Amino acid sequence: MIRSVLFLSLLLPGLLVPALPAQQSRKANIWKQTLTERLPLLGHRNWILVVDSAYPLQTSPGVEVVETDAGQIEVTRAVLAQIKDSIHVRPVIFMDAELPFLTEEDSPGANAYRQQISAVLHNYTIQNELHEQLIAQVSNAGKEFRILVLKTRLTVPYSSVFIRLDCKYVSADAEDRLRARMKSGVQP
Repeated sequence: MIRSVLFLSLLLPGLLVPALPAQQSRKANIWKQTLTERLPLLGHRNWILVVDSAYPLQTSPGVEVVETDAGQIEVTRAVLAQIKDSIHVRPVIFMDAELPFLTEEDSPGANAYRQQISAVLHNYTIQNELHEQLIAQVSNAGKEFRILVLKTRLTVPYSSVFIRLDCKYVSADAEDRLRARMKSGVQP
């Protein structure tokens, strides 16, 4: 009996180590596959969130959470690349207003994260809002619309990237002009 336990204790660590990369690979495939499957179905008013590991599990019926077991920068890049390649949606990006005020002392990794996420989002206009307000918007939207939450391994607070999808083939300016014409009653 003792020999069996000793044998298993020596054997099991070797068996478990190869399973970890396979498990990570499966998680990577799941979140990427989920994103690929959901994006064609999502449209304006839907959201995709790339969140840190402490982001709360919300109870709104439209919120779907997928654990990525990946880094936030990697997931953000993948989401933005798929949105860019889509024919129907464009991103409107929000981030927590608290992020610029984090100190490295209180939130280790905050400085590096700010630099990395700035590099990823440099081509986009970022709207900053308080974290609680963003969560409330998502919760409210989740009552009627689908929200895809991709949870990452990042452990920096107030670092989530909130992406509200908008129609790619109608700009905000074109929509404003349409509404103005409708209000005035003047048809083209």
